[in-house]
Amino acid sequence: MAYSLSQLRVFEAVAQYESYTRAAEKLFMTQPAVSMQIKQLEEDSGLALFERQGNKMMLTAIGKEVQHYAHRVLQAHNDLLGVMKELKGVKGGHLVISVATTANYFVTQLLAEFSRLHEGINITLDVTNRQALLDQLEHHEPDMVIMGEPPKGYGLQSERLMENPLVVIAAPHHSLLNHSTPIPLKVALAERFVIREKSSGTRSALERHLREHQVSFQQTLEMRSNESIKHAAEAGLGLGVVSLHTIQPELESGRLTILDVEHFPIQRYWHIVMRKGKRLSPIAQEFKRFVLKEAPRFVEEWQLPNRDKG
Repeated sequence: MAYSLSQLRVFEAVAQYESYTRAAEKLFMTQPAVSMQIKQLEEDSGLALFERQGNKMMLTAIGKEVQHYAHRVLQAHNDLLGVMKELKGVKGGHLVISVATTANYFVTQLLAEFSRLHEGINITLDVTNRQALLDQLEHHEPDMVIMGEPPKGYGLQSERLMENPLVVIAAPHHSLLNHSTPIPLKVALAERFVIREKSSGTRSALERHLREHQVSFQQTLEMRSNESIKHAAEAGLGLGVVSLHTIQPELESGRLTILDVEHFPIQRYWHIVMRKGKRLSPIAQEFKRFVLKEAPRFVEEWQLPNRDKG
């Protein structure tokens, strides 16, 4: 029997999330519809693809083998769509880009310039968190993603784009501005910090950096977006750690300032990330070349301490 792409997408989603309910949410389907698709696939193939273990739907050994080929079929289908898009050339077509929330400020400027150079193209831009970016890559949705350090083991390929320093920010009236510089790290950590949630790349990099220096926060306030952190720091709720590239408007207007803290900035990098073997349309290839060449031009050069990048 011939299996539909829809069935294979449902199968891959259940395999990834180990749950009919979560797969249904990601595919915008009902849970019974997902369950029925899997049941039909198993009955038609005569194979047991999943087994229930507690609250999870786990792949059987046979299911894991089927997953390998289902992934190849879906990748081939996406390649087919890419070839069809190529026929439109660089003067048309549809560019699908997803970016980390921390990259939104400079990426939107890049897209604006790129669209002026290539009139007639359609652009879909999604600005979201790290986990959502990985989910999108898993399902072959964007042409490429711009994010921080990509994880290993997800079938991804990446290219380093440019530096992404993480800096300590404060309100312009903060008392530490009167401290001699560089401000000792332990002195800074005595203050309350406003930080991102645990799943964020910025949070992971920050905690890793503090472990290397054998120190930790004393008091934190957790927020789910960089905008919230900037507003909180500006209001005097605490110090924040954010990408330098997210605060240019606030620095220019004097609403925030960068503190010269020992072992900061933390040096990270932006990356262009795609699925391995991803076939880019001509317009996506052109955008990738444009970003690699022009991205640094859209980032203001601020003078940062160069003593110890940690």
